[in-house]
Amino acid sequence: MTFQDVFNGSVSRPLIIAEIAQAHDGSLGMAHSYIDLAAECGVHAIKFQTHFADEESTEREAWRVKFSYEDDRRIDYWRRMEFSEPQWHGLKAHCDEAGLIFLSSAFSERAFQLLLDLGVPAWKVASGELNHTPLLDRMLSTDLPILLSSGMSGWTQLDELLAKIQSAGNPVALFQCTSSYPTPMDQVGLNVISELSERYQVPVGLSDHSGEIYPCLAAQILGARLLEVHLTFDKRMFGPDAKASLEPGQLKELVRASELLAQMMEQPINKDALAQSFVPQMQMFSRSLVATRDLPAGHQLTAEDLCAKKPGGGMEPALYRSLIGRTLVRSRARDEAFEPADFE
Repeated sequence: MTFQDVFNGSVSRPLIIAEIAQAHDGSLGMAHSYIDLAAECGVHAIKFQTHFADEESTEREAWRVKFSYEDDRRIDYWRRMEFSEPQWHGLKAHCDEAGLIFLSSAFSERAFQLLLDLGVPAWKVASGELNHTPLLDRMLSTDLPILLSSGMSGWTQLDELLAKIQSAGNPVALFQCTSSYPTPMDQVGLNVISELSERYQVPVGLSDHSGEIYPCLAAQILGARLLEVHLTFDKRMFGPDAKASLEPGQLKELVRASELLAQMMEQPINKDALAQSFVPQMQMFSRSLVATRDLPAGHQLTAEDLCAKKPGGGMEPALYRSLIGRTLVRSRARDEAFEPADFE
């Protein structure tokens, strides 16, 4: 599956992205391990974040949550998350070998240029970067699709941004996103999936931080064409996103469930035709009107003479009231099915 499939609607199942972000904790080896893990889980794409600390931050940047035991300042953490440009080329090559679409969010002009050189197929813009106008303008100049997370944006900002992107002619997709880690179930915002789709007439997805598979599956039923979840080897690992991530078993189950949902949703069923195919089974499992005891010819039927038993194929149980008071023209044995020819 490709992003072209997402934008032209040629497939009924969503494109699934495994977000690594800083789960590698600055270890190049761990970053490569996540590529192998994402491929094993069966996702379509993997997404990193490309940080060059001195290009995107200042010494004054505050911690959102002070989680790190080894970084005194936020910028120290960003510096520890950096990879060199040759290392990024290695990560991209590994993704190609693993059959994964390589994505990474750019947080600076330098990161943008590196990712452009690497040949990313789309620009994934993080929720906190929607006001980074110079960088967004550079992205729009490439004609590549823009994938926007809307976790901290209201309708006014999104209206202005979508108008700008669509005016530039870039394909655009919007992710419903709640920037809480982990996201409580009552804040996932599934209702926004359809609202975004109706308001902007663009492909819509869910970027989920709940740490569960259920929001993505519900979003798929509601029409999401893109699903993004964080991936971790274990929720007990160090880092700001671990608790909001899926473990390998969860991600594999999400991929499997998404495929099954797609099969169910892309094959419309003709209820009448389906029922017709089950006629032999219906005769086996349905019931016919039978005699509750041996009945002689000339007997006038009462309610106590009738009951409904399997198999079907005889007179329908719905006719039992019409038979009460009728006279038999031939005898019926116990459990023998009645036939229309049995009556005057």
